[in-house]
Amino acid sequence: MSRVAVVPGSFDPVTLGHLDVIERAARLFDEVRVVVVHNPDKPGGLFAPAQRVAIIQQAVADAGLPASVVVDDFGAGLLADYCTQFGATALVKGIRSHTDLVYETPMAIVNEHLAGVETVFVLPKPENAQVSSTLVRQVISLGGDVAPFVPAAVLEAVRAR
Repeated sequence: MSRVAVVPGSFDPVTLGHLDVIERAARLFDEVRVVVVHNPDKPGGLFAPAQRVAIIQQAVADAGLPASVVVDDFGAGLLADYCTQFGATALVKGIRSHTDLVYETPMAIVNEHLAGVETVFVLPKPENAQVSSTLVRQVISLGGDVAPFVPAAVLEAVRAR
């Protein structure tokens, strides 16, 4: 039986912290589905969902991750339904601080109830502990250098804008 995990997020843009979580999930599970989720609480964004998928695919390839890491655009709906559709037994989430834990815990409980999926929390490497997509977007909007925080694929996409 294949162990399938889902790494969900808005990934706008994907950061080195996200990539670290994806890499670590790939070591723990047979298949990892990185899912770009459309968050109604985060309107607009730096990149359209299809662009995010392409950027993550490039970052995953550049990092040399295995073909068992699949990047997908989920759209709208319940993440629990996506997990059921693909036979996922786990969600993998990065936790940077206690604030993330407080935010993620109720969702973990509901996802376990709806789909029987366990949530695995992964702590960040120290260099990624305070990096978020929101912070990266702010730095980009002010013309700052985000190279230390994002994969090369994000830098290429920002330059192409």
